[in-house]
This record gives sequence, C-alpha cells and structure tokens, in this order.
Amino acid sequence: MSKRIVFFNHKGGVSKTTSVYNIGWELSKEHRVLVVDGDPQCNLSSLILGDGFEEYYSNPLTKYQNLKDGVEVAFKGKPQPIAPVTCASPPRAANLFLLAGHANLSAYEASLTFAQTSGNALATLQNLPGAFSELIRLTEETYNVDYTLIDLNPGLSSINQNLFLSSDAFVIPTNPDPFSIMAIDTLSEVLPRWMDWKETNFEFFEDSAYPLRSSKTKFIGMLIQRFNIRKGRAAKPYRDNIAEIKSKITNDLIPNLNRVGMALSLAQYPQELIDDEFCLAEIPDFQGLLPKSYAAEVPVFELRDDEIHETGPVFEQMSNKRNVFKVQFKELSEKLIRTLDNV
Repeated sequence: MSKRIVFFNHKGGVSKTTSVYNIGWELSKEHRVLVVDGDPQCNLSSLILGDGFEEYYSNPLTKYQNLKDGVEVAFKGKPQPIAPVTCASPPRAANLFLLAGHANLSAYEASLTFAQTSGNALATLQNLPGAFSELIRLTEETYNVDYTLIDLNPGLSSINQNLFLSSDAFVIPTNPDPFSIMAIDTLSEVLPRWMDWKETNFEFFEDSAYPLRSSKTKFIGMLIQRFNIRKGRAAKPYRDNIAEIKSKITNDLIPNLNRVGMALSLAQYPQELIDDEFCLAEIPDFQGLLPKSYAAEVPVFELRDDEIHETGPVFEQMSNKRNVFKVQFKELSEKLIRTLDNV
C-alpha cells in the first residue's frame, strides 16, 4: 500500500507546491510516485503539465481526469462508483504521476463541511468524507504507486482537513519570516483538533460506501525554504527566524501532537532529524535557476548544462548551485523515506 505524505501549512507562499514537485520528482527516480494537486490554483498541475496545461483542461480525453471530476459521482449522488483517474507524467520523469487539480474544487467545500459536521445524520452525505481518499486509493492501485505526495492550498478548509486526515504523514513547509513563526502556533491548535474530530466521528462513516481511512497522520519533519545565503549560511535576519521556527516546532508543536498520537516516538525519528530539531532540510532561494527550470519544465536540480544557457563564470556559478541542490534533494528524499519507514 502506498504511503501518503501531505505537505501542509495554512500560511501561503511557503513553497508547498515546489516541495511536492521537487521531492516527488526526486523520489520517482527509484520509486513510483503519485502527486495530488489539492489546490484550486492548480500550480502543481501547471508545473507537471508545462506547456500542455491549457490543452489538458480543454481536451475531451483529459479534461475530466482530475481530482474534482474524479469524486463527482459521490458529491452529485450518481448511481456509479468512483473510478481511478488517468494520470499524466512529465517526459523526463516516467514514474511520476499527476492526479491533476481543478480550479472549481472549492465547489464541493460546502457539502463536505456539512457532511463532516453532521455525522451520519443524513445518509445522502455519508459517502462524502471518504470520497477523496477512495479516488486516491484507486489511482494508487492503478499505477502501483509507492509514495503519494499531496499538495494543499493555504487555508483551513474542510477539503484541506479531509485530505490531511487521509494521509499517513505530514511535512510542514515554512519560510524564515515572522508569519511562519505565528503559523506554527495555529497549527499546534488546529491539527490536534482535526485528529480529535476524526477519532470521534470515525465510526459514523464505517458503513458508508467510502469509509474514512484508518490512518493517523504523523509529523515527519519541516522544511525551511526561500532565504538568501551569505558566506555559506543563511543571511541575517533569516538565522534568527530559523532558530525560532525550530524552537517552536520542538517546544510547542511536538508536545501538542504527542497528545493525540500525531508524532513518532523520538526513537523512531532519524538521529540527524532530532539533532536538527525536526528540520528535514534548509533550502535556500533558487534565484536565477528558477526561470530556467520553468523554461525546461524540470526541477532546478535536473537542468542539463545546455539548459542553463550561460557561459563563463555565470555558467560555472549556476552549474555549481544546481549540483548543490541535486545533492540536497537526494539527501532530503532519503531522509524522508527513512522516517516514513517508521510510520
């Protein structure tokens, strides 16, 4: 069975989509990986589909192959079961599969909210909370997926809650700024409340066509991203914010997660993750490599020399930076898998 990892922070601009894209691509070198676009902005779908993005949503053969249309039969009460979605893959990552997003995904927000707050009071709503998980499960089985990575939109919506609670593990992407520090306080309160809801209501949906997944979503680390480097380390004031984020995770978030069983025991986390206060990686800004990766439709660490389109010292600087990211994302992915082995 595939392991599902959701990348979530209700704060926007913390590189959730970029994290799913880059880590999913790296993992797909040795594993079969499904990435799920749960954000109506569809940025992950745009990264994977590249220049074929608009064609995907207009072509009759692919326009209904997405997260929203995949669960339509449940949300509209149609007399047929949910079926797996046909996924797209990038030309240079054949083992990376996209369950595409949809701009109108939030149209199901009200129905799902009501279903998740009314318990089993209305039989017609009983199948909704498990619908997204069932679609993902069927798609995982179709493509023999090893790891599923889920990208969510910023916010605390019922769809985010639903996809979060259907996952085995979660990663919190952050930026070293004061707003990310404040966001951890909110997550420390909200995430245990979400899990309390699932445990309280789990039996209400056991007899539905699509029961809730029995997973308990475990914290497996955070990411700190998008900062500048000075003399080989994060520049001021990023360093102070990085230290405070790590302190908040260790001293505030982890104890609250432990209360509801959403954290692993210390013995189950890799020692290097504990030593770095649960930070999976500190990833600096991609800077000039980013537009080149967009043009080539690959992550920054997959850029070929000819795709950098520079010469002399500029090429040397960019190629060296690309190589650093290549090593960093390989190490990050390996650490992620080692931690997931204990989930």
